[in-house]
This record gives sequence, structure tokens and C-alpha cells, in this order.
Amino acid sequence: MREARYKEVSGASLRSGDFVLIEAGDLVPTDGEAVAGVAAVDESAITGESAPVIRESGGDRSAVTGGTRVISDWLIIRVTQEAGHTFLDKMIAMVEGASRRKTPNEIALSILLVVLTLVFLVVTITIYPFSWYSVHYASHSGSVISLTVLVALLVCLIPTTIGALLPAIGIAGIVRLLQSNVVATSGRAIEAAGDVDILLLDKTGTITYGNRSAAAFYPVLAVTQETLAQAARRASLADETPEGKSIVTLAEKHYPQSRETLPPEAQLIPFTAETRMSGVDWNGQQLRKGSPDAMKLWVQSLGGAWPSELDAEVQKIASGGATPLVVCSGAAVFGAIELRDIVKADIKARFAELREMGIRTVMVTGDNPLTAAAIAAEAGVDDYLAEAKPETKLARIREYQNEGYMVAMTGDGTNDSPALAQADVGLCMASGTQAAREASNMVDLDSNPTKLLEIVQIGKQLLMTRGALTTFSVANDVAKYFAIIPAAFVSTYPQLGELNIMDLSSPTHAIMAAVIFNALIIPFLIPLALKGIKFRADSAQHILRRNVWIYGLGGIIAPFIFIKLIDMLLVVL
Repeated sequence: MREARYKEVSGASLRSGDFVLIEAGDLVPTDGEAVAGVAAVDESAITGESAPVIRESGGDRSAVTGGTRVISDWLIIRVTQEAGHTFLDKMIAMVEGASRRKTPNEIALSILLVVLTLVFLVVTITIYPFSWYSVHYASHSGSVISLTVLVALLVCLIPTTIGALLPAIGIAGIVRLLQSNVVATSGRAIEAAGDVDILLLDKTGTITYGNRSAAAFYPVLAVTQETLAQAARRASLADETPEGKSIVTLAEKHYPQSRETLPPEAQLIPFTAETRMSGVDWNGQQLRKGSPDAMKLWVQSLGGAWPSELDAEVQKIASGGATPLVVCSGAAVFGAIELRDIVKADIKARFAELREMGIRTVMVTGDNPLTAAAIAAEAGVDDYLAEAKPETKLARIREYQNEGYMVAMTGDGTNDSPALAQADVGLCMASGTQAAREASNMVDLDSNPTKLLEIVQIGKQLLMTRGALTTFSVANDVAKYFAIIPAAFVSTYPQLGELNIMDLSSPTHAIMAAVIFNALIIPFLIPLALKGIKFRADSAQHILRRNVWIYGLGGIIAPFIFIKLIDMLLVVL
């Protein structure tokens, strides 16, 4: 079929039943089934797993997914899905169906501001008819309260202070995140980070680097480790993958004398999806390295014996969450190489800090439970979700949210997009796919998942700042009663002049001083809103008590002092 005539067409024009030739380096344009050829396919953009997979016609490894990339050999696929029904289309539908909730603090503050505004609005509206009735029917003295006084009363009493400072607090949080090399799309995302209870982390590229590297050599029988390392190095010289290069690097690190150059007559054998091995023919030796299954067939085809000792080593490597490769020279088995997806440095200590802050960490991976358990133990996460699919991640996040938890999710693959869109905090690595970055509400430019610790601290600082300024604002309104109420009603009830405890010069000056103070206090507090309250790793109850004493008491005292000073200035002027 490969020799047939082909023509280039737009991927959007493909229909179910069409045949497509895909060669090394090409993206798979749509979902389909391999009908000819065999190839290694990089599915990391879809599955999040870095290890390439073999796709071939026939059997249970023939399905290919749009958006993946063929990295060796070729495939001819038959398109199986119409436009709008592919895997990526389903991902898009799940992302669009996901929605982020308002945080509990945001809901509570919104209710508080709405209630206070409605109460003060109703009070202000009812004051005029009450004043009119008192003057004309009850006391038959005094004058009806003026509209100017009513407007001043409403402006001073409604919670304008915190309402005006909220944007500044949110902007300050975004700027502090940017200083940590994290881009946030909204202040709500930072606020939600301060309330996070559970953190879900995608394994590949988030907890681990995503590229498997050679970690150790395991010789068998009478073979020395140096002999195995030298053979592995030579067999990897034709391998341009990161794994192959890491084998060469590890061998040269332990045995510098192995840094020899290949003679011109040496024949390099590149990796192919069909043979699943690579190597070199050199000095009469057929050095090969590859998957255990492929190498076993190779050894047996040459009449060699497969040692049971090697099976034990292969099982040990696999059970530890790594990938084994076998090295042979002809029919002679030399040993195994351990390829491990390296866990990022210091991540275990950072997870311990998150645990101390009350945040539970859950690793999400497409690996089998055995591999997932090994990597979870090495990384120090509290739990793991193995063999996870996009819908599995989405369902788990919704389950946590229904239980009342605030959930954060870090990821970098297209398969993470629905979960990132649903999570209260979606943190995508800068190295992630375009779909993942668009679904998240934060992007870490350093691609460091432990950055969430700083994000949580900034989120908690934002909440502390907003809580302190809300306390100040409410206390501030209470204190302004003593300036406004006597002045507002003194024309109707002259006796209320006795409540002028600030000894303000006149009702007119009292109202003017209160309005001026109300206008000045907002720019006065903006620097505090931008700088933020200093973060303290303390209990919520202790922080609340501290805010009530410092900012609540300050909110009561400040109006008495500054309204009096403004009144004195008005008298002078």
C-alpha cells in the first residue's frame, strides 16, 4: 500500500474511511486504525506519558490518536472518526463542560457587602418619610432632613472602602505571583489557592522530568559491570533518543576509558518499531539493546539461552517503577539497563511542607498501580491515582469538590485539560501543551510543580489582607455613625446634638468631614492593599482574633481622629 499514489490534503477534509500515510516526524491528523506498517509513536501530548508506544496493523495496538507524533518508521491508517467526534473533540467538550466555582470566602464577602448595602439603602430611604412625618405631625418643630444629607449618609455608610480596595488586592496578588514567575489569569485563582485542601499532580513532566534516563547497569552471569556498560554505550551510539544519549552519558561517567570512537567500518543499527532494538555491528560483534521481549526473541533466534537470572532483574526493575532494557552481544546476554523517569530534585521536601500546611497531595498517572506506587513513595505524595484517564481525573476532582474540598490540579498534557478546567486552581507547566495552558488559570514559567507552595502562601496572604481590610472597613462604618447620625437628625430632633461626642463644630462640617474622610481613606489604604499583610503560618482562629484586635480597633479609632482633624481644618478655612 505504501507504493500507492498519495496526495497532500488538509486534515480538516479527512472523512471516515480515508487512508492516510504517516511517516517519521509527522503528526497523526485524526483518530484512526493502522492498516499497514509499524511505528513508534509519541503519545505524550495526549496521555502525558513520555515513553513512546508501538502501533502496528492488526491486534490490539492498531489504534492511533489525532495529535500524536510518529517518531520512527511509517504507518498507513484508516480514518475511523468524523470531524467533531475525535479524542481531541471529546477533550474540548469536557473542558467546555467544566466550570470553576466561586470560593467560600468570595461568596461570604459578596453576601456581606450585599446585605450591608441593602440595609443601609433601606435605612436611608426610610429616613426621609420618617423625618417628614416627625416635623409635620409629631413634634411640629425642626426641619425635614435634606437630600444632600441623605446622599452623604448613604455614601459614608455603605461599604465602599473594601469594595474599592478589592481590585488593588487582586492586582497585588497577580504581581507577586508574576515575581515568582507564575502568570495568573485572575485574582480569583490566587484567592482559591489560599483555600486549597487537595492537590492533584500529573506525574509526567510535573513530578518527574518526563524523559527516562539511564540510572544503573545490572550485569548477569559472569559479565562485569564495565563490560555491560561498554557494550550498552556502543549499542546506543546510533540511538538519538534522550534515553539512548543518557545510556552513553552514564557509561562514560562511570568508565571514562570507554569513550572510544567507532571505526568507519562499524555498522550502526538504528531503532525501528518493528525490531524494537538498536545497536552496532563491530569487530564481529552484534551488539544490541532493546525491550526484554524483543531481545528474548533475538537471542532465541540465534540459538542462545535466556538466563532466568535476567528475568528476575527485569521484574525487579519494573516493580520499582522503572523501564528495563536488555543488552546482548549476538546470542550472549550481558545484562539489563534501568531507565527511570527521574523525580525532580527536592520535591519530596516540598510535599512535606504542603502536608504541614494541611494540603493533601495526590499523584495522577496513566501507569499501572505497581509503577505508580513506587514513584509515589519516592516522591513522597500522600496518595496516587493509577491508570487515570481524562474522564477519571475529572470525576475525581468533582468528587472532592462535592465533599466540600478546594482542589488544585497541576498538569501539562492535553489529557489534563478537562481536569485543569474543573479544578478551583489549575496550574499548568510552561512546557505543557497549548490546550493545557488555555484550560488552566495559572501557568508556571519555570515548570516547577513545587511552586504551588509559594502560590498557596501568596493566596493565604491575599485572604489575610482582604480579611484585615474588611474588618477595618466594617469597623470604620460603625465609627462614622457617631459623626453622621447626630448631624443628620439634629435639624429634626435638636436634642440629638447631645450625641455629638466628637464635639464637631456644626452639623454641616460634621457631614463634610465624614464625606472627605470617606474619600481619603481609600487611597490611604491602597499601599497596604498592594503590599499585603505579612503571611503567618498560623491557625485561622488566631489570625481572625489578631485582625479583629488590630484592624477592627484601628477601624473604630481612625474615623474619630481624622474626622475631628478635618473638622478643625474646615473651621480654619
